[in-house]
Amino acid sequence: MIVAQEKRENNIAEYLLYMWQVEDIIRACNLDIALINSNIVEQYNVSKEKKAEISEWYANLIEMMRSEGKTMNGHLQINVNIIIKLSELHAQLLESQKMPMYIAAYYKALPYIAEIKSKQGNCDCNDIETAFNSLYGMLMLRLSKKEISNETLSALQTISLFLSKLAELYKKDKSGELEL
Repeated sequence: MIVAQEKRENNIAEYLLYMWQVEDIIRACNLDIALINSNIVEQYNVSKEKKAEISEWYANLIEMMRSEGKTMNGHLQINVNIIIKLSELHAQLLESQKMPMYIAAYYKALPYIAEIKSKQGNCDCNDIETAFNSLYGMLMLRLSKKEISNETLSALQTISLFLSKLAELYKKDKSGELEL
């Protein structure tokens, strides 16, 4: 919860990837709050009150996952909504004449995104969701200590740079500083 709040305020892309990881951690703990408390919450070096707050946050996420039918896979609606907002901003940025650096970053990443989409098959994902899926996949490969080719790393770095620009512009948009 503490990490999530900080990431949400500072970098929406990191926040989204973090929340996807939290969803998977909850699933790995079989949506069992006792397991989450003993394996995760108790590891925090914070007061009992703060631990109770964190535990409640996890319990609320578990309830949301159950009520939304996301116990086995998929993403919570709160996270899907972020993808939707980022996709809408992305469309506005592409139409703007004031964002040549963003547009250049997108078109540099686009061939990699298109290649990933072609390998996914039936996925109805838009470019933003595909980009996030690819970065999350890399995160999972790294966590499982699997080797990632230099070619793949280079492609994912390009996608990551594109998403970091989108996240930066999202933050500016949220604070009212973005002029399209």
